[in-house]
Amino acid sequence: QHDAANLLVNHKTQSNPESTVGVIAMSGTTATTVGGGASGAQLLVSPTDDMGKILAALHGVPTRGPGASTASGVDIPASVQVASLALKHRRNKNGMQRVVVFVGSPLGDEVDNRILQRAGRQLKKNNVAIDVVALGELEVNEERLRVLVDAANGTGAGGGG
Repeated sequence: QHDAANLLVNHKTQSNPESTVGVIAMSGTTATTVGGGASGAQLLVSPTDDMGKILAALHGVPTRGPGASTASGVDIPASVQVASLALKHRRNKNGMQRVVVFVGSPLGDEVDNRILQRAGRQLKKNNVAIDVVALGELEVNEERLRVLVDAANGTGAGGGG
């Protein structure tokens, strides 16, 4: 996972000198989260072009639980929302906005398709593109992650179903 993230960060920062990359960890209940509660995401590095900061943050991302609930570590909608807020406060407002989500844990039953669809529609409204990198052979994740991507791209079933 770290190698894939390193490859992506290197490509994005070297392809265009104005590109910036930020790192957000999907975090569960930890003492370091803001507010001390069960936060869905933790901003490790705000969008920057400093490769040292980015790589240090990538190597400092802890391994999370199996993803059965937000307490175990996987809260994709909250993480996408934090990423959108980080993109709103970036230095260079001219570039395209993109969120890349790495998922290596099975998503539990608590990860609802409607919530993922709502998060995807919010990304589309804010003109933010999304890419999902699903690591491992987790077919249970594919359908749910596709709902998120389709909602963000404006494809798929569309309506509230």
